[in-house]
Amino acid sequence: AKRDAKRGLASLCIGGGMGVALAVERG
Repeated sequence: AKRDAKRGLASLCIGGGMGVALAVERG
């Protein structure tokens, strides 16, 4: 369960970072 949680957190950080980068590029 811990490993899955860590993986979810990592994907969340990656997705959030990509979203921010996309918003900055569009801005």
